[in-house]
Amino acid sequence: MASAELQGKYQKLAQEYSKLRAQNQVLKKGVVDEQANSAALKEQLKMKDQSLRKLQQEMDSLTFRNLQLAKRVELLQDELAVSEPRGKKNKKSGESSSQLSQEQKSVFDEDLQKKIEENERLHIQFFEADEQHKHVEAELRSRLATLETEAAQHQAVVDGLTRKYMETIEKLQNDKAKLEVKSQTLEKEAKECRLRTEECQLQLKNLHEDLSGRLEESLSIINEKVPFNDTKYSQYNALNVPLHNRRHQLKMRDIAGQALAFVQDLVTALLNFHTYTEQRIQIFPIDSAIDTISPLNQKFSQYLHENASYVRPLEEGMLHLFESITEDTVTVLETTVKLKTFSEHLTSYICFLRKILPYQLKSLEEESESSLCTSALRARNLELSQDMKKMTAVFEKLQTYVALLALPSTEPDGLLRTNYSSVLTNVGAALHGFHDVMKDISKHYSQKTTIEHELPTATQKLITTNDCILSSIVALTNGAGKIASFFGNNLDYFITSLSYGPKAASGFISPLSAECMLQYKKKAAAYMKALRKVQQSLEKISKLEQEKEHWMLEAQLAKIKLEKENQRIADKLKNANGGQLGGLTQDSATVLNAASQGGAATKAASEPVQGTSEAPDVESREDLIKNHYMARIVELTSQLQLADSKSVHFYAECRALSKRLALAEKSKEALTEEMKLASQNISRLQDELTTTKRSYEDQLSMMSDHLCSMNETLSKQREEIDTLKMSSKGNSKKNKTR
Repeated sequence: MASAELQGKYQKLAQEYSKLRAQNQVLKKGVVDEQANSAALKEQLKMKDQSLRKLQQEMDSLTFRNLQLAKRVELLQDELAVSEPRGKKNKKSGESSSQLSQEQKSVFDEDLQKKIEENERLHIQFFEADEQHKHVEAELRSRLATLETEAAQHQAVVDGLTRKYMETIEKLQNDKAKLEVKSQTLEKEAKECRLRTEECQLQLKNLHEDLSGRLEESLSIINEKVPFNDTKYSQYNALNVPLHNRRHQLKMRDIAGQALAFVQDLVTALLNFHTYTEQRIQIFPIDSAIDTISPLNQKFSQYLHENASYVRPLEEGMLHLFESITEDTVTVLETTVKLKTFSEHLTSYICFLRKILPYQLKSLEEESESSLCTSALRARNLELSQDMKKMTAVFEKLQTYVALLALPSTEPDGLLRTNYSSVLTNVGAALHGFHDVMKDISKHYSQKTTIEHELPTATQKLITTNDCILSSIVALTNGAGKIASFFGNNLDYFITSLSYGPKAASGFISPLSAECMLQYKKKAAAYMKALRKVQQSLEKISKLEQEKEHWMLEAQLAKIKLEKENQRIADKLKNANGGQLGGLTQDSATVLNAASQGGAATKAASEPVQGTSEAPDVESREDLIKNHYMARIVELTSQLQLADSKSVHFYAECRALSKRLALAEKSKEALTEEMKLASQNISRLQDELTTTKRSYEDQLSMMSDHLCSMNETLSKQREEIDTLKMSSKGNSKKNKTR
């Protein structure tokens, strides 16, 4: 299973890597195209600069020509000044010549005056054209500098992006190398597993032969000696208590906890979505603080204000379902009674969605009919109307299948056991459909908010509310995707866990039988506790009996010692002399009194004291007691050795199992961490790729806009230069004609 999961993860990572590689190639091509476009624009700028230099040279030649004309006019004025005194001297020569010179002088004066005025006008025009040219040239140079800086910035951004893509490619290549190494190790493990499977198949074959023989023997014994078989009838079999699977219960509780967390996220997102939708109705298309909103929106706002009473019970129902799954219960569809409560809460929420759907559609139509709404905004509103209908339909479909899953715990005849897997599969499909619908809603609503923010009448309150609604829709989309993927990943486990019940695949007959089974299970647990207490009391009784026997034997030994001491004193009294006899008799009397007082309790429970004539019987009794003790010690030591060996063997087995369990848990944790890290890396790479694509597209659009503006400015400057050329050529022609 671990190798299959790793192979699946490796295939997913390989697919993601191929996608990223293809997208990287497209981005590289786009960068190369933009670099070519920027190089072409630089060439165009160079050409424009050359044309400007040519125009500057033409302007310089025109200024030089104008200076020559000015010098020529000055020479003509000097000649006129020299010719005036000569005319005065020749005035006396005759009236005809004076009149002629006077007329010529007046003609020359008029021509000179016209040329002077024209020259002044040309100087003024030339000065204005020169100033305008300098201003245009300075503006163009400043624009050129800004464009060059922007181009450098864009190039730096492109270099950064290429660097980042190269780093991601290197990371992916490293990940690929690591995965290849892992795949090789997994292949080795697979080969070892194949060898082990062959060995296990041989062992299985031997065990099958052995068990088949035992089965025949057991069947013959059962047929002969078992009077009643409760597994033959499903009604009786459903009352049998199944084997307690603690691992199954812990996993079901873990899964229920994850589902509770996902439902809590969905409930929070739904509350935010309905609440912010109510706020939007109050401010758009008519602000309730300025004017009265329509009755339709008032009613719609009133209904949306009640959303918490329909959404909060979903979380409460899921919490009760989670709390009903404990380690002591048997969790299957027939025993999950709290699923019915969650289904009822989901039904009430769907009634709420059906109630607000017509008002929501009418509100969107009213918004589309307002004067502020554009054609693009109307199209988005129409798409959102279709999405809201789909969302309500998906919730209804999901509620239908959840209600079917709740039937086995209340009405056993409402759903056949053979249809459990198909209903669970349809629940997974409905959750995936809910995720797809939420993605469409997120896409269309983001387009709608973008259009609305560009309107001149868009207020800051509307922009903030739209952002809040969009964030809640994004949270809904993410929550729907998580719960859909969670249910899809655990679908196989849900289907296989349905066989957990009395006698494996037989299952329960009705909710009543499941309840009776749980009561029997509690009674069985109480009975086992009582048996454990009885066992403990029996152990205590056996220990007390052993202690009683021990003390009885101690009393017998003390009695035997007392008899020996009395015999010894009697012997001493017989062999003693007269004087010594009196002292010994007194001493012996005191000893006998003390011994009789100390062993009074033991004498009452044991046999009377033997006389001196019964010494052989005492020795034989001592030998019997000694033999009894030795046999008892041998028996106890053998039992102790057997118990020690069993305990050592059991301890070794427990230690080996604990080590294997710890290693399995560590490997499981390591694999889960690796899977989490891999999924996080994949999601992070996808997010970075989408953000870089968006930023790069935005930068490309900005660069294209800048280039279009540059082309427009260059075309305008070209037209201005052409007009200046035409005016300068006209002036030069006029000067030449003059």
